[in-house]
Amino acid sequence: MRLDSLSGCSPFPPIGDYGFLSDCEVTALVAPSGNVEWMCVPRLDSPSIFGSILDRSAGGFRLGPAGVAVPAARRYLPGTMVLETSWHTPTGWLVVRDVLLIGPWHHERDLSHTHRRAPTDYDADHVLLRTVRCVSGEVQVTLDCEPMFDYGRKPASWSYTDRGYHQGVARAEGVGLELRLTTDMRLGFEGGRAMARTLLKQGETRYCALSWTEHDPPYTYEEAYKRLVRTAHHWQHWLARGDIPDHPWRGFLERSALTLKGLTFAPTGALVAAATTSLPETPGGERNWDYRYTWIRDSTFALWGLYTLGFDWEADDFFWFIADLAERDEDLQIMYGVDGERELDEKILDHLYGYEGARPVRVGNAAYTHRQNDVWGAVLDSFYIHTRSRDRLDERIWPILKRLVESAIKHWREPDRGIWEVRGEPRHFTSSKVMCWVATDRGARLARLRDEPELAERWQAVADEIHEDVCKNGVSDRGVFTQHYETEALDASLLLIPLVRFLPPDDPRVRATVLAIADELTVDELVLRYKPEETDDGLTGAEGSFTICSFWLVSALVEIGELDRARRLCEKLLSFASPLGLYAEEINPVNGRQLGNFPQAFTHLALINAVIHIIRAEERERNGSPYSQISPRAGA
Repeated sequence: MRLDSLSGCSPFPPIGDYGFLSDCEVTALVAPSGNVEWMCVPRLDSPSIFGSILDRSAGGFRLGPAGVAVPAARRYLPGTMVLETSWHTPTGWLVVRDVLLIGPWHHERDLSHTHRRAPTDYDADHVLLRTVRCVSGEVQVTLDCEPMFDYGRKPASWSYTDRGYHQGVARAEGVGLELRLTTDMRLGFEGGRAMARTLLKQGETRYCALSWTEHDPPYTYEEAYKRLVRTAHHWQHWLARGDIPDHPWRGFLERSALTLKGLTFAPTGALVAAATTSLPETPGGERNWDYRYTWIRDSTFALWGLYTLGFDWEADDFFWFIADLAERDEDLQIMYGVDGERELDEKILDHLYGYEGARPVRVGNAAYTHRQNDVWGAVLDSFYIHTRSRDRLDERIWPILKRLVESAIKHWREPDRGIWEVRGEPRHFTSSKVMCWVATDRGARLARLRDEPELAERWQAVADEIHEDVCKNGVSDRGVFTQHYETEALDASLLLIPLVRFLPPDDPRVRATVLAIADELTVDELVLRYKPEETDDGLTGAEGSFTICSFWLVSALVEIGELDRARRLCEKLLSFASPLGLYAEEINPVNGRQLGNFPQAFTHLALINAVIHIIRAEERERNGSPYSQISPRAGA
């Protein structure tokens, strides 16, 4: 029987209450109780060592006061990915700081076997550091580290090292990974658990560090503190490189930028959709997917958001990751592993209970086999955005670009499964046709840039043909764009029409579509992807509101001149941010709770797009400028 979280009986924390940590190779989620409930090593898509978020017996790592599970406050140290939790107990106050350490570049005398992008000055240290400080009174502190390897299937066996009670090594049969737990507390082992307890008095400190490679952890509190400060300064210096507007919503842009950086796999530049797998889109439902992969369609929005905020290095790294794939693969998939893996076979983990009983728990994602005709438009728009930021087209890119445009031309008339990867029958989805238009339109623009007029003319002719086909078959009798050619149903992906410049925002069909979605495809103003009763998505159960789509609506409302309505909706959406400023995939419009995988890159990208739209519209309004297209995307 599913546990009813709304009644307060669930042992699972609300999804939005987790803190997110990253060193750009590994991620972790920390519950308010101080328990690390999700962590996969040595890569963010590896099997979990802590999986309590999916099953309370799948491993965790708690550090905090004895007998108190609810903290007084939690925050990130400003401008960082260092999580600080403050605890109030009957006898004193305690502060815990959690961080995945980042240090200097490690490979000075050898070459990295994992990094394919140009090295920087810093690298992941492969250490989860937790520090404790008693700020007043005295507090009994407990440490309880129980890793469960291979998604909770293999318990750990602990042993001491030559450091006595201050270091333990966790191993499991058949697992090549070893975990070292180093601390200035005294460890003891109880079965698969490493445990410690100590009484801290005012001014006293302790630390523990979990490491999984040959790189040394800190061996004293003083060293631990220095490495924490260095990591905090790294994040602050990284954020300072950006160009973030001085606006009351600046904090949301900064946290979104840090989150996107944290969801980037630094060795390749890949941006994963989320840090988790199988967190449910609806409570107790079956819409549970593994999002620890990179979606090609995210590339357009990622490059736009990163370039807009001034993070060109990260945008370039992701661009070259996509370029590597496009150069390697004749047929581009919709998604890949973080090192470019093609096969992402989906498996069901029947031994896991699931978050609040939501099953199945999946690893891998069968959607990698789907045909989605929007992929060529996403890549071509990415190439176009990259080229506009450089005012030149790299010679390496041009052959790839030509092949992708020709693929769009070859396949645009065929049905597919659409942007939402529905598992029903393929259809002629309107948004897929629009993105094929993007592929040919951007291709023609780039051909003109290269002074190849004949190729530009041929591609533009196809773009015009696709445009005519969509306007003929993808619009209902009331002048509203439809989900696919055989329906009157709405779809939130149609909000992209003005954003990719398929039609100008003052076109009556664009305005009618945006307002129809705002009025008819929403629950308490929050946008649904589609209505399940009108869409063959191959699944059962309800469909929640998608926060990505709600932020798209903000951008689209700005585009059609509805700035006040856009601002009100954006304020509402920003009010739904988690206590730490993070977003999952969906928001329950009834209670405001986050649902789906967490944190979600696409949501934070859409937030950046929406907030920048409003900021620029407000600037024009203050300056008395006439209406003009806002998006710096193609054609603006």
